[in-house]
Amino acid sequence: LAREPAGHTSHPGKRHLPIWLGGSVSEPYLNIYPDPLPTSAATLKIESMSQWDAIVGHEWAVDLLKHNISSGRIGHAYLFTGPPQIGKTTLARLLAQAINCTAPDVNDRPCGQCRSCQLIAADRHPDVRLVEGESSGRKVSLKIEQIRELQAQLSLAAYEARYKVAILRNFDTATIGAANAFLKTLEEPPSRVVLLLTAHDGDNMLPTITSRCRTVALRPLARPTVQAALMARAGLDEAAAQRLAHMADGRLGWALQAAADPAGPDQINAGIQTLHEALGGGRVLRFQMADKLTRSSDALPELLQTWLSWWRDLMLVALGDERVMIMHLDHQEHLQRVAESWTTDQILRGLNQTKEALWQLEHNANSRLVLENLFLTYPIA
Repeated sequence: LAREPAGHTSHPGKRHLPIWLGGSVSEPYLNIYPDPLPTSAATLKIESMSQWDAIVGHEWAVDLLKHNISSGRIGHAYLFTGPPQIGKTTLARLLAQAINCTAPDVNDRPCGQCRSCQLIAADRHPDVRLVEGESSGRKVSLKIEQIRELQAQLSLAAYEARYKVAILRNFDTATIGAANAFLKTLEEPPSRVVLLLTAHDGDNMLPTITSRCRTVALRPLARPTVQAALMARAGLDEAAAQRLAHMADGRLGWALQAAADPAGPDQINAGIQTLHEALGGGRVLRFQMADKLTRSSDALPELLQTWLSWWRDLMLVALGDERVMIMHLDHQEHLQRVAESWTTDQILRGLNQTKEALWQLEHNANSRLVLENLFLTYPIA
C-alpha cells in the first residue's frame, strides 16, 4: 500500500474529525463530496495533460510510478484509491502513456505527441481499454459480462503497444460475480498486460483482489493547492478560485470541471436553496416538495449528497470551524443563523438522517417514502 510519505500531507494541520461527523478510523477526513459534474470533451481533457507534471499535489505517487518504470519493476496490477475526481483516472492514463510512449524523455515522461500518447489521451488506443460500470436503475456497477469481454480481448496479442492496458474505473462497484471472474485474471495475468483499477474505497473490494494490486492511495489536496491550480490553469481570479476550492474539498478534477462548466456549482446552490425551502416549511409543504422531487428520482442521490454536505457545514459552523473547513462559502451567513437557533443534537440528527436516506436510495428503496420520512425528521428553521 503506497500512501503519502511522512512529512508530506495534502491537508497540513487539518484535524482528524470524529466518526459521527463523517470521519473514520481508516479515512479520518470528511468523506462528503458533491457528485461528479457531467463530463464533456472540453472539460474532461483539462486534467488529461500528457506529462507527469499534469499531476498536482500527488508528486509522491508520480515519483513512485516513475521509479517502477525506470527500475523495470512495473507491476501487473495497480489500484488507485481516493474520492471521486481526485486524479485516479488521470494518473492511470498517464501511467498507460508512460509505459507505451514511443518517445519518452530521459525521466520516463511520456511525450504527449506520439501516436500512442494521443490515442491513449483520447481513449481510442486499440490496446488500452477503459471499462466503466453500466447503469441499472439508480445503481451503476461493473458487470460480469464486461469482465468476460475484457478477458477475451486481453488474451489477444497487442496491435501496436508494448503493454496492453485495462483501466477499470470504480472497481468497488463491481458485482460479486464480476469481481470473482476478474480474480482469475489477477492470479494468472497475461504476458505484458497491466491492469489499472480505480476505487473510492479499497475496503469495499474483495481482499483477494486488493492484495494482488499495488495500491496507491490518493488523498484530498490542500485548498491553497487547488486554489493556486485554478488560478493558473483556469484563469480564475482569487475570489472565484477560493470559492470553487472550498466546494471541491480537495478534488482538483472536480474544481477544474466546475471552472469550465458553471452549471455544476449552480446546480449545487439550487439544491441547497431547495433544502432551505423545505426546512422553512411545515409538513404540508414538505409532502408537496417530496412529491415533486421524486418525479425525477434518478437525480435524488446527487441532491441528497448536496444536502449532506450542507449538514456537514452546519455542524462545523456550530463547532466554530466554519471559515477554514466549510464547503459552501456562498451560504455562510445562513449557516451561521441556523447554527445559532438549533442545538448540536438537532444538527447531528439531520446529518445522520440524511446519510441514512442516501444509503436507502442507493439500495433501491422507494424514493418517495424515503424523502417523506426524511422531511418528517428535519427540524423547522
